Amino acid sequence: MEGTNPVNKKLAAALSGGAVLVLALSGCSSDDGSNDKLNSWAKQVCDAVQPQAKKIEAANTAIQNQTSDNSTPEDVQKTDSQAFQDMSDAYKAIGTAVDKAGAPDVEDGEKKQTDAVKELNTISSSYADLKKQVDDLDTKDQAKFADGLKGIATQLDKLSQSGNDALAKLEEGDVGKAMAEQESCKSASTAPSASKA
Repeated sequence: MEGTNPVNKKLAAALSGGAVLVLALSGCSSDDGSNDKLNSWAKQVCDAVQPQAKKIEAANTAIQNQTSDNSTPEDVQKTDSQAFQDMSDAYKAIGTAVDKAGAPDVEDGEKKQTDAVKELNTISSSYADLKKQVDDLDTKDQAKFADGLKGIATQLDKLSQSGNDALAKLEEGDVGKAMAEQESCKSASTAPSASKA
């Protein structure tokens, strides 16, 4: 079964970049800027992000767990397909949450919000597309399957890069400070990995 293993490890590595993206929504340095409007906006977004961040982390873990030498192409395909679906759903949900929260009460808040929602929805579509690609891979042909996974890993690398920008912009300045104050954001960024039973 040599072949899927190193490639799926590459996939897992590329994916962990994507998880950083969501957890970045919560890792800003703490500072008390007592803007009630902004704080309530941050709470709304953080509360919605937390379960989605956990979902993305779980999808990452599933892919990483499927990198052992004895994983069959079928196992890898099934796991990766489900993980990409979960990630697509999670990013869509975060986009919806930022959209529902409205513009943060800061300068250019509306543009920041619109850009972030657009970016999150694009990421969601990209993961849905990767799911389709994984589903279409030929698991009967080991070499072809490994090549297909390699192509998907390359796209994942790009995807995790592109996502960081809009969220980084959304979190600049006071927005990031307000988010750092929220309990749900703190726990999203410091959530311990689920211990293996």
